[in-house]
Amino acid sequence: MTRQEIETGLGLMGVDWEERIDYARMRKERVEKAKQALKDSGADAIFLFRWENVRYVTSLRTHMWPVMFWGLASAILPSRAEPQLYTMDVDHVKARMPWVGNRVKEFAGGGLEVFAGAKAWAEDAKQVLKDAKVEPKVIGVDAWNPPLLEALPKVFPKTKFVDGQKIILEARAVKTKDEINCLKNAMSITVSGFGAGLDFLRPGRKECEVLAECFRAMYANGGEWTQCSNIVCSGPYLAPYRRFTSDRIINHGDMVVFDIGSCFNGYWGDFTRTFICGKDARPTKEQVKVHMNAYNAMYAAIKKIHPGSSTKEVYEAAEPWILGGLLGHGLGLGAAEPPFIVEQSKQEPMKLKPGMVFSIEPYAGVPGVGGVRLEHNVVCTETGYEIIDKFPFEEKLLE
Repeated sequence: MTRQEIETGLGLMGVDWEERIDYARMRKERVEKAKQALKDSGADAIFLFRWENVRYVTSLRTHMWPVMFWGLASAILPSRAEPQLYTMDVDHVKARMPWVGNRVKEFAGGGLEVFAGAKAWAEDAKQVLKDAKVEPKVIGVDAWNPPLLEALPKVFPKTKFVDGQKIILEARAVKTKDEINCLKNAMSITVSGFGAGLDFLRPGRKECEVLAECFRAMYANGGEWTQCSNIVCSGPYLAPYRRFTSDRIINHGDMVVFDIGSCFNGYWGDFTRTFICGKDARPTKEQVKVHMNAYNAMYAAIKKIHPGSSTKEVYEAAEPWILGGLLGHGLGLGAAEPPFIVEQSKQEPMKLKPGMVFSIEPYAGVPGVGGVRLEHNVVCTETGYEIIDKFPFEEKLLE
């Protein structure tokens, strides 16, 4: 299959001299795809409580909390009407989001943590559907908590509730042109973090100091947030792999993993390389072998990516160099979303389609020798695949 490598990102600003990201088109196409997924599911409406799903159908940017904050943002997508938005930032929405119009109502962040709030939300949702002339026999819900689990069936006693996350992820799995360009910009910002962190890396630096440089560059270049606490890990903590950053001082000759990702317009980068600390440091033959195991597994998996292939085929191509049953995951408004390339893909494979974007991140490690994680971000194209990140591998670790 064809491999393509093109420049990542087209610039972060809107300009008049070339077509970049058309945000109005992206908003329109995302709602259209969500409505089609809703229609295909047979549900009459979908209730959305995850902020990435709310952003998908309304384009609301709110606090991107690392934990579920029930009520911070929610939305209703009826089968016969435009999305209804709930947020505590109503004035902000009315002032800056004209495409929402009057379809916004105030609701407190944290308000769904109690039964009274969940019931009030459900009763308002019932009126929204009535105004849209929707008599809901089936409603999808993307996330539940105990108050919603109690309130929704009471307010909608004759309604069947189904997995709404499955419905909305069906829409989100295949990216539009503008979404892919957002992901490319996210990767460009992420790579700026790599460059800054690698320039700063030398013996005597702490892992947390190196990560701070990555963060500084990514935020300075317009990154909205990072896809997790991010990882700079070194030396003995690479095998077994410790997937977080500490205050460890990095020594000359240590192997160092950078696994970081920034966010552009809601879309997430996720990128990994392994380096040797010290310009004159030389890896052992065993370390090179470990690195090549991960390197070869990554490209073996990527070569299986084309329309009609499956997550099962991609996963099996990288075995056994996989950490914890996870080889890769989709990228979009979720830092990890379908297609998931995991151990369970052998039992429930997902067919790959053009426009799916995901990471491939194998791992190889030997205690006492070192550990290596590498990652490419890949788009499934009409003819094969496109790698959308560009950053060199550690030449010392390549055969």
